[in-house]
Amino acid sequence: MTEAAADYTQIAYTVAERIATITLDRPHARNGYTITMADELADAVARADADRDVRVVVLTGRGRDFCVGADLSGGGFEADGVIGDDWQEPAGRVSRRIFAADKPVVAALRGAAVGAGLTITLAADYRLAATDSRFGFVFTRRGIYPEGASVWFLPRLVGLGRALDWMISGRVFDADEALRSGLVHSVHAPDDVLPAAYALARELVATTAPVSVAVTRRMLYRMSGVDSPDPVHRLDSRLIASVADNPDTVEGVLSFLQKRPPEFVGIVPDDVPDFLPSNRKGNP
Repeated sequence: MTEAAADYTQIAYTVAERIATITLDRPHARNGYTITMADELADAVARADADRDVRVVVLTGRGRDFCVGADLSGGGFEADGVIGDDWQEPAGRVSRRIFAADKPVVAALRGAAVGAGLTITLAADYRLAATDSRFGFVFTRRGIYPEGASVWFLPRLVGLGRALDWMISGRVFDADEALRSGLVHSVHAPDDVLPAAYALARELVATTAPVSVAVTRRMLYRMSGVDSPDPVHRLDSRLIASVADNPDTVEGVLSFLQKRPPEFVGIVPDDVPDFLPSNRKGNP
């Protein structure tokens, strides 16, 4: 069964096989990023995250490019005439919402992924690239500043040295360099990137427990930066103590012993332990 949403103007949203596909849909503008697109993307990620039938989100773009960055044809972003302390720049509206999600996100990138077209993907769990992909944090070459909370995400993915190189120089780099540096997980022929993303998504749906995935994702983001293993161990202990009453744990062990696919029954977000730290701080 496929569900299609018709209430977006610059993206497309569909659900099939427990996979939500969110597609940047301005191919005539090479998917140039706008405030409307930002708000629609954030809404679609929230929609998929709240859908109990969705297990994985695939983020992609229609046409030859994922996203060439901000659409500057109209002179740049407008802040609706009002900029206050609570105004959120458009890329961060999306990267923070992906960060706050309990469902894994797989980004399928081909062609250009530059500026906001790259920073919004840094919170994704996987980035798959095409051989024709070109990446760039080009802010210094436009006299502007990094956005999308990218200075927080990028060093965690590729290390501070590589992040400094890419961000200070603003240079554009190819898929091979992105792969070597750990920015992307794999590289494919352009027409094979999206099928590879779906293959990965289907594997996650078929083999992993949704609550376990949500818990693990939160722990990696919320606990990997603490200054001691002690608070992590305390949380580990509460989680492991809870598995005796967890039907997914029983199913995981039985399916392994019986050499059959698992049938996990836990639901996200309903069954995520309420003592777990949340990624939803402030306004994601």
